[in-house]
Amino acid sequence: MSDNQTNPAAKSYSAESITVLKGLEAVRKRPAMYIGDVGKRGLHHLVYEVIDNSIDEAMGGYCDTISVVIGEGETITVEDNGRGIPVDMHKEEGRPALEVVMTSLHAGGKFDKDSYKVSGGLHGVGVSVVNALAEWLHVDVYRNGSIYEADFKKGLLSEGMRTTGKTKKRGTSVSFKADDSIFNHHIFDWDVLEDRIRELAFLNKGLTIHLKDERAAEGRAETYLYSGGLKQFIDYLNENKHPIHPQVIAFEGEKDDVPIDVAFQYNDSYNENILSYVNNINTIEGGTHLSGLRTALTRTLNNYATRNNMFKKTNTTLSGDDVREGLTCVISIKVAEPQFEGQTKTKLGNGDVKGIVDSFVSDQLNEFMERNPAIAKRVIEKSLLAAQARDAARKARELTRRKSALESGDLPGKLADCSNKDPAMCEIYLVEGDSAGGSAKQGRDRRFQAILPLRGKIINSEKARIDKILGNNEIRMMITAFGAGFKEEFDIEKLRYHKIVIMTDADVDGAHIRTLLLTFLFRYLPELIIGGYVYIAMPPLYRVSVGKKEKYCYDDDERDIAIKKMTEGGDPSRAKIQRYKGLGEMNPDQLWNTTMDPEVRTMMRVNLDDAAAADRIFSTLMGDVVEPRREFIQSHAKYVTNIDV
Repeated sequence: MSDNQTNPAAKSYSAESITVLKGLEAVRKRPAMYIGDVGKRGLHHLVYEVIDNSIDEAMGGYCDTISVVIGEGETITVEDNGRGIPVDMHKEEGRPALEVVMTSLHAGGKFDKDSYKVSGGLHGVGVSVVNALAEWLHVDVYRNGSIYEADFKKGLLSEGMRTTGKTKKRGTSVSFKADDSIFNHHIFDWDVLEDRIRELAFLNKGLTIHLKDERAAEGRAETYLYSGGLKQFIDYLNENKHPIHPQVIAFEGEKDDVPIDVAFQYNDSYNENILSYVNNINTIEGGTHLSGLRTALTRTLNNYATRNNMFKKTNTTLSGDDVREGLTCVISIKVAEPQFEGQTKTKLGNGDVKGIVDSFVSDQLNEFMERNPAIAKRVIEKSLLAAQARDAARKARELTRRKSALESGDLPGKLADCSNKDPAMCEIYLVEGDSAGGSAKQGRDRRFQAILPLRGKIINSEKARIDKILGNNEIRMMITAFGAGFKEEFDIEKLRYHKIVIMTDADVDGAHIRTLLLTFLFRYLPELIIGGYVYIAMPPLYRVSVGKKEKYCYDDDERDIAIKKMTEGGDPSRAKIQRYKGLGEMNPDQLWNTTMDPEVRTMMRVNLDDAAAADRIFSTLMGDVVEPRREFIQSHAKYVTNIDV
């Protein structure tokens, strides 16, 4: 509409309507734009931003020790022995460089290649964002034999830089307290920080990182130092697996000004686990460096097998999937100006890197195999077994192709599809059992919600080869329903539902089925998790009712609070409590009102923040080695609150 008379609100749109956010106001106004969210991930991202500055000093050769302390009251202190943030006057700003760095977006030494040849924080906006989202932040700089301090509150300078003493130390110490008014999660998780710190220690050989927790009375402290670098990273990743050769294969060097570090080892599992990094950033979507590695691996193994007459059939060729079966590999490269793209901005796009990595890995791997024919033979033999399984799986894979499914109308018979054909508006529920599936089918909104009931527990993808997996009826139904294909035929553009919701019972069996489904998705359709398409439904555990009043509760604490409120001033025993052990116990309208209605439901999106940690947990829980699983259960038993017998 162009007529202001028909739209009174248009009158108020003038120059006064334009808000100019100065300094760090924009960060406080829209924090999720800078750190992802204001929950657990965003809170921990604050720590990573500060650590990244210290890591950049380490990559430049100026720092060999970093200390991270979780203090009382959920404070964080990160200290390094690097050069220290510059404290001299900034000519353009007319104030100390320390103050500029802490209060200005896109201010820092990472844009100056004389200061940092490579940097890990190029896709972030640095410590100024931490300052903006902190209730308070204090900086100590040890430089030029003096101690310089500065204090900030919510991104604003509260006490300017001053010299407070003499020191023989050098480096930077940053302490802060996250602003509780911004974050809805306020507790720092030791395990989350440990995973990232351990990863950084593996990637930066010889760097010592201390992590200390001062919150508990007994305290906790660990030191991470890996002189073996990526070799020790592979040992860690393969700890719960059976390697087929004892020696970790590792290459380190530089080609065309790109430092390249690669380590790998084959195990007897059927899954590949390749972790790729650029400037210490986990490129979970891969990119040109990963493409170069894969190309080199496939070509070099095929060439070696051909030269040594290891193919019984003259027309045999190993595919990329064949040579990567059972492969655990880490590749870490350093790029002066990385170009990130993709769904999560963690996919390397530098075109020249592919050829550089391909050439480097091909030369190094070929030389290694010529020197170690016994290891080469084992790897080729395993790849040949994978190729045989690939041939056996071909017929099963045909059933999963979306094109043939559409042509024959052969969508899964149990699938209750939705009427809307726009994938962005559609969601599919993977439901445990026919009973729950029946309730879900009746309770759903048929316009955009599809239901696929699954019978029993699907095959464990951690312990089966691809031909066995594709021979599983439930697996085939899921792939066909999703419509995006499988493995090399996978095309995310063909995905029929942009929300894939796992909905299982709130008991031990339900948890097991959920884990089996997540294992399959993580191992064989990781693009769905990376793209943010996978969710876990959160059905309530209890229904509390007093007379006509009722409330659905998701844990014991919520149940107890509900009982207290609903019987206030009366007898708590008047409350009727229904414990839902299965989705099938709910009426269709109850299932809709609690778990499926977009207006009120609670769902968890499945994220892949740490691929190394995810691989390790799936290997521990679903793999062949029993002892690590027993240790995991024993160490986590204290966190169990409900066990249905």
